[in-house]
Amino acid sequence: MASNIPAGALRQQGPESAGGNYPLHRSRKMMEVKNKMPAPVQITAEQLLREAVDRQLDDLSQIRPQQRIVDEEELQQYRVRKRKEFEDTLRRQRHHIGTWIKYAEWEAAQKEFRRARSVFERALNVDFQNTTLWLKYIEMESKNKFINSCRNLYDRVCLLLPRQEQFWFKYAHMEELLGNYA
Repeated sequence: MASNIPAGALRQQGPESAGGNYPLHRSRKMMEVKNKMPAPVQITAEQLLREAVDRQLDDLSQIRPQQRIVDEEELQQYRVRKRKEFEDTLRRQRHHIGTWIKYAEWEAAQKEFRRARSVFERALNVDFQNTTLWLKYIEMESKNKFINSCRNLYDRVCLLLPRQEQFWFKYAHMEELLGNYA
């Protein structure tokens, strides 16, 4: 029975006559504002901004740590638990580069640079053409003053992605800052 109805007919009919098939385009009558009187309570832009800031502050208060780490054993347990969370997430979403970067940056924040490098290298095995990944890796090495590691990374990325000019420029800029130019 439905096959006898032309395709354009459903779009022209209203929702009540289409038997549950709603039209693709709303009619002008449906889009008209019925009550054109101003609302009894007016909200200013300042109030909207204040509410948005309050909502953000509430969100930040929920993010704050719920427990205090007292001794070395608790710190180790926290690190193991956090690593397990990251690894489980990566097992489910292997190609999500943002998770790899968060994991590596967390390891670097823990001053576990060997682990951070390992995470970055594993991420590069997943997607070596991701420029953000290379930039974050190089940034981590340079922030912690591992200059030779930075050079090695710039050499690798310039070899693997020779048409990405930003790496060439950043490499040259780093060498100029260090005074290594002829």
